[in-house]
This record gives sequence, C-alpha cells and structure tokens, in this order.
Amino acid sequence: MGVKRWYDAHVMPRLITLACGQKGIEKRRRQVVPLAEGNVFELGCGGGLNQALYDSDKITGFSGIDPHEKLLEGARERARAKGWDHDIRQGVGEDIPFATSTFDTAVCTYTLCTVDDPAQVLSELRRILKPGGKLLFLEHGKAPDQNVAKWQERIEPAWKPLAGGCHLTRPIGSALRGAGFEVEPIGQAYLDKTPKVMGWMEWGVARRTGA
Repeated sequence: MGVKRWYDAHVMPRLITLACGQKGIEKRRRQVVPLAEGNVFELGCGGGLNQALYDSDKITGFSGIDPHEKLLEGARERARAKGWDHDIRQGVGEDIPFATSTFDTAVCTYTLCTVDDPAQVLSELRRILKPGGKLLFLEHGKAPDQNVAKWQERIEPAWKPLAGGCHLTRPIGSALRGAGFEVEPIGQAYLDKTPKVMGWMEWGVARRTGA
C-alpha cells in the first residue's frame, strides 16, 4: 500500500472526524440534527458524530451511507444500541442505494465539500425524500467576503489532498436552491478560532419543493 492510500484509509478519516467534532461545530449540530423526524437518511454517517444528537422519540427508522467501510460498523453498533430499525450501507452520494420518495428527513453535515459531484448528490437527496420532506444541512463553503473567497481559491488545491478532497469554495445556500429546495436558514457565520478560509458555515432546513 502506497503512502497516499495508507493516509486516505487510516489517517484522513480520523483527522476529519476529529476536526468535525470541535466544540463550536457540535453546538451547530445540536441546532440541526434534533430536528430530524420520521424515516431518516444520513449522508456520510460513518463518523457517527450525529447519532447521539437525534431525538430518538421522533425517529421511526434510520438509514445511511458512507464510503469508508471501516467507519460503518461503529455506526451500526450505535444504531443497534438505540434500538433503531436501521439500514446502513457503504455507498456514495452520487448514487444513493435507496428508493425514490422513501425518507421524511435527510441529514447532511460537512459532506458536500468532499463529494465528487455536489449537484448530482443534491439531486439524489431530493429524489429519496418524500414530497415536502426536509434536508437538514450544516456545511462549510465559499465565504461571502471577496477577500476571503480569493484566498480560498488559492489554498484549495493544496488543501484538498490533505483533507480527503475537501473543497473550500463550494457555495451552499445557492446550490441547494438550484437543486430544487426551499431553504430556511438557521444560521450563517464564521467558526470561532478557525481561519476564515476554512470557517464559513451555513446551516438550516431545505425543503423539497414540487412533485
């Protein structure tokens, strides 16, 4: 196994899980994740950071995917411990292995920055939601300040290989609206004690519109 493959398989997932578990990020997770209800799908569920934050009384079923097989058994164990009816699989957001109009809620936290095709992922999330279903999102991305955004563009090529393909320049709210969601923002802000180029966050509820 080459150094890059070893890093991607063993080091990078742990670093991402650690980074996404910061105190300020957990505070924002607590504003979003407990809003999930009904039959729930989570994109990128392998790290398991969200599972403790769900209101189990509102959950009738839990499904999720993650590309990292090593992380999935931990997610399954946590779901079993909660007594959830669950279906957790290895997979990618561009081809979600669940039927159309299956879920009441989808949850996506710090995942759109790393996928290969964010437009396709959002299309898939919209597809698996029932009409009127909601996508709960917490993502980092392109900053609204022009100077910060320019630095994001400069740093991104060097940043991506170290952070599992994480992009710094992807829009959040506008991408959701373009994918056919009606966005209800909960908050937008830079994360405290984090460089602005990596710290612009948006979180809220995106509802599936149309048929």
